[in-house]
Amino acid sequence: MAAAIEFQNITKRFGENRVVDSISLAIEPGELFFLLGPSGCGKTTLLRCLAGFYTPEEGRIFIAGRDVTNLPPEQRDTGMVFQSYALWPHMTVRENVAFGLDLRKLPKTEIRQRVDEALAMVKMTERADYKPNQLSGGQQQRVALARALVIRPACVLLDEPLSNLDAKLRLEMRTEIRRICKKAGLTAVYVTHDQKEALSIADRLAIMDKGRLQQIGDPRDVYRFPNSRLVANFIGETNFIEGKIGRAVDGIIEIDTAIGTIASTAKSEFAARVGDRVTLSIRPEVIRLSAARPADIANIFDASVFNSIYLGEMAQHEIKIGPLAMKIFDLNPEIVSRDDEVKNAVAWFRAENVVLLKE
Repeated sequence: MAAAIEFQNITKRFGENRVVDSISLAIEPGELFFLLGPSGCGKTTLLRCLAGFYTPEEGRIFIAGRDVTNLPPEQRDTGMVFQSYALWPHMTVRENVAFGLDLRKLPKTEIRQRVDEALAMVKMTERADYKPNQLSGGQQQRVALARALVIRPACVLLDEPLSNLDAKLRLEMRTEIRRICKKAGLTAVYVTHDQKEALSIADRLAIMDKGRLQQIGDPRDVYRFPNSRLVANFIGETNFIEGKIGRAVDGIIEIDTAIGTIASTAKSEFAARVGDRVTLSIRPEVIRLSAARPADIANIFDASVFNSIYLGEMAQHEIKIGPLAMKIFDLNPEIVSRDDEVKNAVAWFRAENVVLLKE
């Protein structure tokens, strides 16, 4: 099956600054694809090149197999959902959603039918005659999504669509956006800097930095097996430990570190050789604390807990193993003492959760 969207060696400059640098990427039909990265990484610029607001200096862009590189936005068959909603304040919900169809001069009966379908999909039928200022932020975002869907685009582009909503509404709208896109069979490209947003609803995601793609993959793979220190540090939290490979036998790699030997069996994107300097990434939630030493675990260390914060669904512990401080997330914890008294414990983690990164 041909890609729904394809970037071929796209470069976009502003003056001497290469904001997007030789990016090639294929997005499959029906895929909810996220562009993720820190501010200034080039993700919004790449989306705007796809929308037609910017023209790249180099490369080609294809939508449904059609070269759209030099076409204006209105000829690209895309629907856009902005951070600011961009609704007409003097129009009703129905009129806002119908606006794109009116411009296309479709028959009134078809416009009404398609608007009704779009409003039903985003659960806004009962507010069809409201004005935008009578709606909550989440309801306005639903209307903006309906307006993008109603034209039945080849793809829908979402630029930080939830950033103006409060935390509770963001959680609700995440699942709604995925539900709506999947129900409509839409290919969607979604830009955000919010890692949790991307991890929770993306089919695939791409991490960008300095105009380049750093890693592309399934959210679980990118989180569990980052390919660089930058990606590991951007997606979630992690503990970094420097070391040198001392032994590699039968898929088990032993790394000499400041706290002793650590074993790893996690998949890696580079060939690790004895003597190589590496960085280990160990997520806080894979480290366990216990009073007794467990059996059949390769990585067990004496630890002291010097700070604990109880957050209800989890506790955050800061521990010392030898000279190194590390962070632990304890899910569904027992009540945690709030004092700063040093508590002795055993910290342990499985070899499959120790990811090797190039130093």
